[in-house]
Parts: sequence; structure tokens; C-alpha cells
Amino acid sequence: MKVAIIGSGFSSLASACYLAKAGYEVALYEKNSQVGGRARQLKTKGFTFDIGPTWYWMPDVFEKFFQDFGKRVEDYYQLEKLSPAYKVFFGQNNAVEIADSLAQIEQTFEEIEPGSGKKLHSFIDEARNNYEIAIKDLVYRPGDSILELITPKTVLKVSQFFSTISKTVKSRFRDKRLQQILEFPILFLGAKPSNTPGFYNFMNYADFGLGTWHPKGGMYSVVEAMEQLAIELGVTIHINATVEKINVVKGKVTGLQVNKKNILADIVLSGADYHFTETLLAPNLRQYSEQYWNKKTFAPSSLLFYVGFDKKIAHVKHHTLFFDAPFEEHAIEIYDTKKWPKNPLFYASFPSITDDSFAPKDKEAAIFLIPLAIDLEDTPEIREQYFEKIITRFEKITNQSVREHILVKESFCVNDFKNDYNSYKGNAYGLANILTQTAFLRPKIKSKKVKNLYFTGQLTVPGPGVPPSLISGKIASDKISKENKL
Repeated sequence: MKVAIIGSGFSSLASACYLAKAGYEVALYEKNSQVGGRARQLKTKGFTFDIGPTWYWMPDVFEKFFQDFGKRVEDYYQLEKLSPAYKVFFGQNNAVEIADSLAQIEQTFEEIEPGSGKKLHSFIDEARNNYEIAIKDLVYRPGDSILELITPKTVLKVSQFFSTISKTVKSRFRDKRLQQILEFPILFLGAKPSNTPGFYNFMNYADFGLGTWHPKGGMYSVVEAMEQLAIELGVTIHINATVEKINVVKGKVTGLQVNKKNILADIVLSGADYHFTETLLAPNLRQYSEQYWNKKTFAPSSLLFYVGFDKKIAHVKHHTLFFDAPFEEHAIEIYDTKKWPKNPLFYASFPSITDDSFAPKDKEAAIFLIPLAIDLEDTPEIREQYFEKIITRFEKITNQSVREHILVKESFCVNDFKNDYNSYKGNAYGLANILTQTAFLRPKIKSKKVKNLYFTGQLTVPGPGVPPSLISGKIASDKISKENKL
């Protein structure tokens, strides 16, 4: 039985591996010249940049994925635990470093706010418990029914689904810096902490409990590992392969039109943008209307800069966050007023601090990211204006001059997300994980209108992020295997 997969992001590669292992004949079609979807790589003038994700969290999910094939992570790439995990600037001479052990983080909290070390300990205990429930009981479920969420353990957590991360954090910690550090991981779920159920504090356990890691060679080495595994399992991968249409006869898929040629397939699975995938069907075969998508709360888009410096950068860590601007104002501009931020928070990654492969000797590779509202006007002039904003603040906060040391500068923003990934309104992370878009309330893995058409990725279950994308690939492949016996 032939399965054609659209796209080659983490969810597509994961599902390709599982389906090939189950005995299906799997071919994967990627429109770009590199596999990886949003996790592609840029190499220029001796510098290397991860174009998309740069954080390696929840290492247990990656381990489980490779174990499912009798493999280990270390068979494919080497991991290093970052110490410190990251640094957060709240202004000039005002920074907090997050260590690589919970005991040290508790000590840091205690120094900032007496009494908060013990509070953090109990908060992370709860978060660990939620993490175990989420990973063992919930996230590997297909989102077919509300009953998937009702287990003896989740019933005890009902109140947490109707409270928010923001309320939980602010009720326990008074110092604004500590509040922001605890709210920060929720940004990976693509929503405001004030809109995210308290149960999702399991992300704080992912952060403080499991730590922040770096795969040697960057996140793209994970893509290459999954690509290698897929090929070992017999998956055929086609790059520069643009899918123009999903072919349907009498309500059932018959294959794809790729680069103007028809490809036969018994099953089609799309890891491409869900909204875009449905535009490859006749309007009467689409499950979700434009109005449906327009009403959804999307995770942010991003303005990214890939910068190569001709010197090493001081006073920063591999992952460095700049929270020297008002958090709430920026969140309102992303989700509510949906406009370019006046004074944005931003994130910077310096992978060459940890990994020599990212930059020539005595030089530094940097990635700067500003979270943005989706569908904003995107011009070279606006991008440049925002680069100036953040580099001016960067120089002031870190007490150094870097502008004249730039050798390489590339950018990626809303228009690129649309053009390169067919991303709905240029979103970077998919659908936000708010209560009304959780589990069975997300777009479905299986089409109700077209037989043997399935979906995977960050617009369906379980949600945004790299580990959830791996899990989504497994959920989709399990559903296909269950419903299409070989």
C-alpha cells in the first residue's frame, strides 16, 4: 500500500519512519531544496545557522522516537547539556542566569526573592506530575474525543485547566523577573500565559527539570538523523517536488499532482500547513472554511536575523533572552492589536559559543528573533528598522559595540513563512495551545470528507513545537496503520 507524504518537517519525517517500519511503501515530497520544513539550515561565508527551531527541550521525546526503531539518539548525533541553560537580561547590569540543575535554580530564585526557593521546589513538583500525565496519558492521543482528556489523573487536575499559567505564577512569586522567567516557556506553546491553562506548567518542568540541550551541528543534525533513519527504513524522499493538487476520485484519494505529474497513492498524509493542504482540494472537499481559520488563535510569526560577526561576542550565553521591554505590551501587540511592536522583547542565540562548527575561528554566529503578530506588512525597510532597534538595545545592554563587526546578515519574516512553507498568514509555530484549541478541539488528523486523507503537524494534535511535531507524526501514522490494515 502506497503512502504519499506532503512536506518533510519533523512530523512528516516521523510519520514516514513509522509507516515504513509498519510495511507501507512511503514516498515523501518536499517543495524546497532541503528537507526539514521550518528546520532548514543556512550556510554562508563559513557560518552556519539553524533557520528555524534552535531550542532542544524534552530530550525524552527524541529518545522515545529513536527507541521505537531500536536505535538511540547517540547513534545519530551527540548531545551536550547547556550550562547555564540560558541567560535573561532585564536591562543594563540586570541579568539572571538559569543554571543546569534545579537545586541551583532554586538558589537563584531564593537570592532574588527570599522564600521563593521552596515555592519553586513545590511548583516544579506539580509541573513534573503534570508532565508525566501529559506525556504518558494525553499527548499521544489522536484528538478524536473529549473522553481522551478524562482519566483518573486528569480529573484531579480540572481546576488547572480553568486557571491560567499567569494566575498560578503570580499567586506564588512577587518578583516580576521571576514571573517572566516562569512564564517564558509558555511562549513555546504559542499563546499568552494569561490565556494558557495552568496545567501547561509542565513546560516549566521541561525547562528546569529536564534542561536545555544542544545537538552537535545544531537542530539540523536532528533533521539529518531522521532523514537517514527514514532512508534506512526504505522511504523515498523527493526534494524540489511541489505538490499542486491532491487527486480525489469518488471521495477517495488516488494520489498527488507533483511538478505537473500525477503520482499514484492509496493514502495521502500532509505535514504541510493544514489550511494550505485543503486548498489543494476542490472547495466542496475542504473540512474547514476560511471563516473557521480566520477565527482561530494562531501562534506568533517571527522576524529573524542570521548574523555573522568577525569577533567573539561578550556577556552573552548560547541562549540569551532580552526582557528589557514590557512583556504585556508586546503580548498585546502580537495577539490583540496585531501590529508591529513598539518596543519588542527579543531572543538571541549564539550557537558558536558551544559548537565550533557554526562559525570560523574567533568569529560568532548569531540568530536574533522577534515574535510578531501574523499577517503583518513585511518590507525590507521595516525589517531594517527593527534590526536597528534591537541591535541598539543589544549594544547598550551588553556594553559592547558590534554593529561594525557584522560580516553576514540575512533575514526571514512573514513573507518568507508564506512563500517557503505556505504558512497560513505567515505563522511560525502553528495554532496556539489555548483551552478552546486543545486536543479534540484542534483540526482533525483525519479528513471527514476525503477517504484516506490524513494530516500531521503543528496545526493538528498535539500542537506547536518540535517534540509535539514528532508526537504528531506518531499519532497520524498509528491512525493510518489502524484504519488501513496491510
